[in-house]
Amino acid sequence: MYLGIDLGTSELKFLLLDTQHRIVASVGEPLSVQRPHPLWSEQHPADWWAACDRGLLRLTAEQPAAMRAVRGIGLSGQMHGAVLIGADDAVLRPAILWNDGRSGAECAELEAACPSLQTLSGNLAMPGFTAPKLLWVRKHEPELFARTDGVLLPKDWLRLMLTGERVSEMSDAAGTLWLDVAQRRWSPELLAATGLSEAQMPRLVEGSQPSGTLKPDLAARWGLGVEAVADVLVAGGGGDNAASAVGIGAVRPGEGFVSLGTSGVIFLTSDRFRPNPASAMHAFCHALPGTWHQMSVMLSAANGLRWVKNLLGAASEAALLEQAAALSAEERARAPLFLPYLNGERTPHNHPGAQGVFFGLTNEHGAAHLAWSVIEGVGFGLLDGWHSLGVMPGEVTQLSLVGGGARSPLWAQLLASLLGVPLVTRQGGEAGGALGAARLAWLADGGRLDEVCLAPPVATLFRPDPAVAAALAPRAERLRALYRAVRDLYPVA
Repeated sequence: MYLGIDLGTSELKFLLLDTQHRIVASVGEPLSVQRPHPLWSEQHPADWWAACDRGLLRLTAEQPAAMRAVRGIGLSGQMHGAVLIGADDAVLRPAILWNDGRSGAECAELEAACPSLQTLSGNLAMPGFTAPKLLWVRKHEPELFARTDGVLLPKDWLRLMLTGERVSEMSDAAGTLWLDVAQRRWSPELLAATGLSEAQMPRLVEGSQPSGTLKPDLAARWGLGVEAVADVLVAGGGGDNAASAVGIGAVRPGEGFVSLGTSGVIFLTSDRFRPNPASAMHAFCHALPGTWHQMSVMLSAANGLRWVKNLLGAASEAALLEQAAALSAEERARAPLFLPYLNGERTPHNHPGAQGVFFGLTNEHGAAHLAWSVIEGVGFGLLDGWHSLGVMPGEVTQLSLVGGGARSPLWAQLLASLLGVPLVTRQGGEAGGALGAARLAWLADGGRLDEVCLAPPVATLFRPDPAVAAALAPRAERLRALYRAVRDLYPVA
């Protein structure tokens, strides 16, 4: 039995997986985000640990036999966050999260201080990454920065609590801007640009390797590993998207997924480092040795549909999508255009100050038109991200579709047609990073890639419709022209 723990922004998830690929149990514990100032987004690591204890005690009560059989734990979690710790491992301040935007000025300073940043890291400096956050702390909280003995990513702080070890792994470390992503090692040059050294960084392992063992007192508290022949190992694990890819079997070149969650992601596995920072595309290590991935990220995807549902007072997102599905092709062609940048944008614009826009509203437009405009606008944003990946014809034959938006056949078919690639939903695809984390623990315990990283069965297949893509192409180009026309009118972030 293997346990996956996924530290998300809004929930800490736990999943038990057996060696027949059965999900034996899964539970979640809610988390809250603190926003004490504009652009700030923080959480208290102590809240993560309290949620971890509650969730594992629940599993122990509900599945005592399965917990006794656990041989390994895998970790997944939100990327880019900064947990600052002192020499005694004590947390020095609330963790600064991935969606914190306070360090925009520090991004420019970092790029100027380290001209090789894009070459080494494969990415632009953005406020979401970890390194600019530390520059902000250095500038605004200098006494605290001077006491900083280590910087850990969120899931790696949980690892410290579980094992007593300061360890990270390649996929999450690649999102810090401190990793030489091609060489899979900390870069002294990138660290020096933020006033840090390798001594303040955790030891690195691959995601499918052991990183330590669970403390005996915690194993006893949660009833873990009683039947195991050795201590319960803790695997390296992975950043949330890399772990999700392991969970759906996207571990070989050309395999990947589209995520329609709060944000929108296109993830593509590669056997080599393929950066394209000019288009704000992310190039990271995968959670498996000798493997990398490309990722385009838009900051508002299913979040946009939730927003318009709340704006209109609709009963649900599903109800809005039903209305949009009833529109004729002619009515959809007359719908407003929607720039989906409700929270700024990453790929391909790297514009944290970008905002949403409805363009072309008339008296004839209603809720159905606005719902269509939103899912179409998100689709066009993902299409821009797809182009940034530089995919060659025939390189990708199919992508999995995950996230809450994957429940909409209308949206799924629209995306398949826009991207020109078949999309499939998969049974159990909602398990996400927790399933991938459990699989990485299985691999760390000696499991073989071909037996562990299977693709779950296909639930639904959506084939591209070239006629739909051709009909939408002029609207997609008008949307790009609209962004170019208004981008200089946005306030400075």
